[in-house]
Amino acid sequence: MRVLHIITGLDDGGAEAVLYRICKLDKEYQHIVISLQGQGKQKYVNLLQKCNISVHTLNFSKTGINFFGLFKLFKLIRQLKPDVVQTWMPHADLIGGVIARIAGVKNIFWGVHHTNLIKGKINRIVVIIVKVNAVLSSFVPTKIIYCAEKSRDVQESIGFKKNKGVVVHNGYDTNSFFQNSSLGNSIRNELGISHETFVIGHVGSYNPLKDQETLIKSLRYLDQKGINFNAIFVGKKLDPSNDNLIRLIDENGLTERIHLLGIRNDISAIMNGIDIFMLSSVSEAFPNVLNEAMACETPCISTNVGDAALIVGDTGWIVSPQDAKALAKSSIKALEEKKLHHESWKQRKKACRQRIIRKFSFEKMIKKYKDVWAS
Repeated sequence: MRVLHIITGLDDGGAEAVLYRICKLDKEYQHIVISLQGQGKQKYVNLLQKCNISVHTLNFSKTGINFFGLFKLFKLIRQLKPDVVQTWMPHADLIGGVIARIAGVKNIFWGVHHTNLIKGKINRIVVIIVKVNAVLSSFVPTKIIYCAEKSRDVQESIGFKKNKGVVVHNGYDTNSFFQNSSLGNSIRNELGISHETFVIGHVGSYNPLKDQETLIKSLRYLDQKGINFNAIFVGKKLDPSNDNLIRLIDENGLTERIHLLGIRNDISAIMNGIDIFMLSSVSEAFPNVLNEAMACETPCISTNVGDAALIVGDTGWIVSPQDAKALAKSSIKALEEKKLHHESWKQRKKACRQRIIRKFSFEKMIKKYKDVWAS
């Protein structure tokens, strides 16, 4: 079967990572990728090409319509003759779905990887596109694949066709993410962090929805309590060139506590180098980073967003969004367990990985995608 994936862009992100895993690890189907955006600095363009996956890039901007790009997309679809078109994220669901339908493709599957679109924290164009997609959902897609139960509930409440929805949770390659103390030690050595120091990790992008402000406030609370800790921030714009972030860290007196590493390609090493992972988001669908941390036997503290509670289960801690003290208090509980109850901490770490293997493996995910594509 020839599967054509159409995605908004191939920069660093959760949906992009899932698409990459499917193309890289599935050897049964032929996968081809079209990115609506230009090649630029898109992380997954090179990674996909290294896996011998054919990647086509167009030159759509994030806000405007490229009529030449629409024609090129139409021509590509007619030329490639896919058995299935799988779109990813709102722009691609709209543009890719409509053009594929016009091009005569019968099997079109939308991919929805967001939950709430919070006013003031999301681009207004995206909100408009999602509302348009709600109307078109009756006509364009064969099925709508949601990555989270919460995502399906929210989209259907705003008008997405209910009888077309199906949930396929993201799956993870546990052969790439696993417990490895030598990887963890290499990260600590690189940053000059001692083995005794309690390390909190955060991987994401600098974005209002990720709410790094609340995360930093929680770290200030720990600092005021005199706790010996360091924090590692990894992701797009989580680096020393971000003046707003630097100012926020400085205002909270955490300059010596937080390491800003920016974009890294060794996320497995990062997850092994930290003691706990912290997600502070105000909105998510199915946060990949929780799964990646847990697969490396790293317990998580997360806000109760999207399907985070379903992922973490009883292996970590779930708190309300925008509650800095709750994040900090959960960190203290984790630290106390690690220091005072070694066997309990060891069992918690093992339970993290076992939960991902049991419930969210790559094999489970790709089987479900194939079942939906064949329906």
